[in-house]
Amino acid sequence: MEETLAALYRQKTNFEWDVLITDSGSRDKSVEIIERFAEKYGNIQLKKIAKEDYSHGGTRQMAAEISSGEIMVYLSQDAVPYNENWLTEMVTPFALNPNIAGVVARQKPRLACFPAMKYDIEAVFREQGAEDALTFWTRSDETLKGTYTKESFYSDVCSSAPREFLVNQIGYRQVAYSEDYEYGKDILDAGYIKVYNAKAIVEHSNDVLLSQYRKRMFDETYNIRINSGVTTPVSLATLVMNTVKGSLKDAVKICRDSDFSRKRKLYWLCVNPLFHLEKWRGFRLANKVDISEDHSRYSLEKSGG
Repeated sequence: MEETLAALYRQKTNFEWDVLITDSGSRDKSVEIIERFAEKYGNIQLKKIAKEDYSHGGTRQMAAEISSGEIMVYLSQDAVPYNENWLTEMVTPFALNPNIAGVVARQKPRLACFPAMKYDIEAVFREQGAEDALTFWTRSDETLKGTYTKESFYSDVCSSAPREFLVNQIGYRQVAYSEDYEYGKDILDAGYIKVYNAKAIVEHSNDVLLSQYRKRMFDETYNIRINSGVTTPVSLATLVMNTVKGSLKDAVKICRDSDFSRKRKLYWLCVNPLFHLEKWRGFRLANKVDISEDHSRYSLEKSGG
């Protein structure tokens, strides 16, 4: 939190901005850090909500409804603006076309990120558009309406949208998880434009342990299954094949990756396949369980780790 706020207050802009932070009962020093920054800068509002009232979609929509700014810029507490122009880059694209309903930032994996996640993040955002450029996405194939595609990809790790649009036209759905996937799909299906701005960069990757990764993947996959209504069964043979295939592909990248020392490369060549295994175990389980039953024991969010 401190790293994120410090980077936020290093931004260079030619417009005024305020900060709204929601806290759903954090037990670390987050509130203490927020209050310290609020005292120093004076433009932070802290909104405390009960943990049971928090949802990824509902809380973001509530933030838009109680705010007064023109543009809502959403930023996860563990996403750190990478340069001093990040905030300007999140706002300026809206002046280019009145039909732009969302801007998505580029995510740069943290140096400590494990290879399986690092290379997934890099691949996703490489597909979104060229570096140092704006890429405009629309729903080019009408038959794909209602589905998740690369065109509709959206991440609330760092995104922005017009506040009036969120409040009066298309807002965040009241869903527990994957609200960003839903919003990206909804705006493109309605004929609006999503912009990927590769010049707006945040440093981010989920700091999950190997022991937590299966539950993390379960949460993400299960909630996409619930929201989309689509179940994608994964056989044991497919799990093994995808684990081996992903591990071998990553092994080549690890050997060539200048971010890793020789010792670290050897470590990841041994450990990274386990992350692939846990990824596919979580994906398989999320598509296998009965949705009418309680699955808290499989969830990282609901079990608290």
